[in-house]
Amino acid sequence: MRGRRLSFVAPHRVEIEPVDLPEPDPGALLVRTLFSGISTGTELLGYRGLLDPDLPVDERIGALGGTFRYPFAYGYSCVGVVERSPGTPAPGTPVFAFHPHQDRFVIGADDVVPLPAGTDPRLATLLPYVETALQLSLDAGPVAQETVALLGLGVVGVLTALLLWRAGATVVAADPAADRRELASGLGIAACAPEELPSRLPARGVPLLLELSGSPTALAGGLDLLAHEGTALVGSWYGNRPVELPLGGAFHRRRLTIRSSQVSTIPAALSGRWDVGRRREVAVALLGELPLRALATTEFAFDDASAAYRALDEREPGVVHVALRYQ
Repeated sequence: MRGRRLSFVAPHRVEIEPVDLPEPDPGALLVRTLFSGISTGTELLGYRGLLDPDLPVDERIGALGGTFRYPFAYGYSCVGVVERSPGTPAPGTPVFAFHPHQDRFVIGADDVVPLPAGTDPRLATLLPYVETALQLSLDAGPVAQETVALLGLGVVGVLTALLLWRAGATVVAADPAADRRELASGLGIAACAPEELPSRLPARGVPLLLELSGSPTALAGGLDLLAHEGTALVGSWYGNRPVELPLGGAFHRRRLTIRSSQVSTIPAALSGRWDVGRRREVAVALLGELPLRALATTEFAFDDASAAYRALDEREPGVVHVALRYQ
């Protein structure tokens, strides 16, 4: 069997190439892809050449082996239909898989997430974002009746703001892009330009700031927004770009904390109540509860993948989440 996959061959350059598919072993599935989502985090950094080439792609996921040295295959948000199966999930079942962009692929039955019947496959490509936002909201801790500042209104930023609002927080978010502020405002999120954010927050500062912009310069200014003993929770990954922070007198005297959040693990403090299975179950349920249609702004045919990456790289107005369409 043969398939076609997307390969990152150089900075700002992707190509579609043929790939041989193995015959499925017992316990493996053949999946036909309907849509695959493009990540604006790790994946866009890889497209731009901003990752350490010797960094392992993801040692926890079998389909994501190797490193970020060109050429490499990447992507982790494929939604498709089972074509061949040893039994469960049955042929015809819609599934999500952490797999690079590819029109058909073989994968272990335990490595897919069966989706409820009727799930929109385009919207299901947002599952990793929903799970990431869920982890951020868990890492944020109790937020009821608190004002929280949030930097960055990409997909993760919007979803995190919505989940924090559901948890009882008053969220004030900032983004330099007017179209993203408009989208967020349409979903009920208080959104403003970064320079307006201090005037929209309590004079004493906020107990929690979430840095989700992906910008290496954002956190430095955000620390000034925190109250005494406040916490900056960083969900951005900056790749190999340096980050300069003002960690002088004000940082120490106010006893500020900087913490990272990452979806690949469950923090020890939550492990008594949460594991990856439970978190993923909740994320799948949230697919039907969150306003994902507003975020799923853009589609390109698989053969037009180069244009899809350019649209994200150049931050074309109105482009928030991009998916590749295989039919």
